[in-house]
Amino acid sequence: MTKHSRITPAGEPGKKRPSLLERAEETFGKGRLGPAGVPADLPEPPRRGPRPAPSAPASPGKALVPTTPEQREQARIGLAGPYQTIDRARLRAEGLIVPEDPVTGQLEEFRIVKRELLVEARAGAAGPLSRRILVCSPHPGEGKTYIATNLAIAMAAERDIEVVLVDADVVKPSVTRRLGIAGGAGLMDTLADPSIEPESCVIRTDIEGLFVLPAGNASVRDAEYLSSARTGVVLERLTRGAPNRILIFDTPPALAASPAAELAGHVGQAMLVVRADETSRAALEDAQQLLSACADIKLLLNAARYSPSGRRFGDYGLAKG
Repeated sequence: MTKHSRITPAGEPGKKRPSLLERAEETFGKGRLGPAGVPADLPEPPRRGPRPAPSAPASPGKALVPTTPEQREQARIGLAGPYQTIDRARLRAEGLIVPEDPVTGQLEEFRIVKRELLVEARAGAAGPLSRRILVCSPHPGEGKTYIATNLAIAMAAERDIEVVLVDADVVKPSVTRRLGIAGGAGLMDTLADPSIEPESCVIRTDIEGLFVLPAGNASVRDAEYLSSARTGVVLERLTRGAPNRILIFDTPPALAASPAAELAGHVGQAMLVVRADETSRAALEDAQQLLSACADIKLLLNAARYSPSGRRFGDYGLAKG
């Protein structure tokens, strides 16, 4: 074992080393230290102008204004569209979830559905695309708008989530009507006119965490607009700097119109809604092929009455396409 010994400071053996104060007194001389140990003959400090007033602190919860190009590029973009109140009576009439109502079997089913989607979104295996979810069906009348709207309301109940329900069914938009709110400029307008900022078209609702981007004004060039590079720019802007923001797209039926196939390459998750005992296997396979640009396609069986396990999974009542 190594032997430890005390290190003797330089100086005379056995003599106590003077303290810092004692050495300072010896250096500066007696009587030169004024009150509180400050030398009495220090030169007068240079005169300066008035001290500028301190800037006001940032408000709680408000981010500082970004100053560098990198900070501006990644700064969170707020959703700044008009504010509207969702018609609760319309929600009930449409068979949709009403946040203030008691918990129902319908809500519990959507809680199960949203949980798997949220796990994928938070894991981020596909990067930011994981937070973009496309809801589609092979044919009209299979309940895809019903599913997309209920899913958005259920997800918005999460405390740390913002949900933007995007009406991408430019052929037959119906999201705003089902929610009882007014439409206006929306997705197609931002794609057609680069001067329109998409966040300015997003409707803020009185359901906490729920936002709606209407389909907007349709034109004969909608398919071309969706397939352009502008689509990626718009969708990226809607989620920039907001890792807790999820986009849910309600698209036209895959076998009836092209938007679903066009948007499949911009999302990380796709939910293919099929109606029990009505959708054929051939239609399901064709729709899946059209959505193949999305690597993660999930199947939701709507209006099912029976499952081998005995669980009535997916029985949401009357589905309105």
